Amino acid sequence: MSRPLLITDCDEVLLHMVRHFGAWLHEAHAIRFAPEGGAFADALSRDGEPVPEAEVWPLLDGFFRTEMDRQTLVPGAADALRRIGGIADIVVLTNLQDWCEEGRTAQLARLGIPHRVRCNQGGKGPAVARLLAEYRPDVAVFVDDLAVHHRSVAEHAPEVWRLHLIAEPTVARGVDPAPAAHARIDDWADAGEWVMARLTQGRPALDARVSAGESGA
Repeated sequence: MSRPLLITDCDEVLLHMVRHFGAWLHEAHAIRFAPEGGAFADALSRDGEPVPEAEVWPLLDGFFRTEMDRQTLVPGAADALRRIGGIADIVVLTNLQDWCEEGRTAQLARLGIPHRVRCNQGGKGPAVARLLAEYRPDVAVFVDDLAVHHRSVAEHAPEVWRLHLIAEPTVARGVDPAPAAHARIDDWADAGEWVMARLTQGRPALDARVSAGESGA
């Protein structure tokens, strides 16, 4: 029999990233990083002027090439995944270039999250649909901090339960709950309970209704 499946993002869900990226930008490049509200590409400035977008993504690439060891666990994430892993398969679906897959797998394993990692580019809906075809779970949950990915998964795999979780408070307080998610919960103590409830009830999202009391918003 197939097991339930959890598909979870990594940065700002399992690991803190923006606070460490900001510290590195300041130390190495004299760049201020203020990601309040989630507008990532507009959050970098140098001498009071925005950093051109053409420079932003190479800087992000540089962080993941050399600075991933700065990243720290989101409180409660590893414990929640250990519990969830007792009943479900877990895949970490992270939007990084494919060359990061080995390093991200090793990084998470060192921090007590020894699960399969898949790198992805673009919307995560097609990747989630491929994982469903591979694992064939009766029920699956998707966790991510970005509304765009919840919208993508709702389009390509609507049967998946979708939890919007932003672990960085400076970002979370300026971001509304993702309209395409079933719930918004920003700490793993409560998020883990929500995920376990969805996985143990065994019903896909299309066959259930989430009451206001379950929304977590």
